Amino acid sequence: MMKISKQDVEHLAHLARLAVDGSQVESLTAQVSNILDYMDVLKEVDVDGVPLASGAALGTNVFRQDQVKPSPGPCVTLANAPERDDDFYTVPRIVG
Repeated sequence: MMKISKQDVEHLAHLARLAVDGSQVESLTAQVSNILDYMDVLKEVDVDGVPLASGAALGTNVFRQDQVKPSPGPCVTLANAPERDDDFYTVPRIVG
């Protein structure tokens, strides 16, 4: 059973600003649905008594000292901005 609709995939693609054509939507819908089905399988796994393993991959200190670096400038920073106004991002108004 599909856990996600084609409209959901199209909406997610829109939010991610991905260009997805009709055949890709159908394929992605099936793939995401399979992933969600597998997540349901994982929910059934008995993990009682299994010690937590969070942080096991963080064997080294990932923190670094802050370093002041020159800004790359608005041309680089805003290169992928969908909309801009001079040196600023333009975003839709969300508060009335």
